Amino acid sequence: MILLGAVLLIAGLVFGVSLLSTIGIVVLVIGLVLALVGSLGRPIGGRRHYY
Repeated sequence: MILLGAVLLIAGLVFGVSLLSTIGIVVLVIGLVLALVGSLGRPIGGRRHYY
């Protein structure tokens, strides 16, 4: 999810599409939050890791 967010963010910046940049930022932040909470050992939705 972090990789997808980064790709969307870069594509949005390169092609000048602000919608892609916004979606990329949102997906990137969600991926980082899930990775952080998963690394703390707290399961989310029954899964311990999201990678």
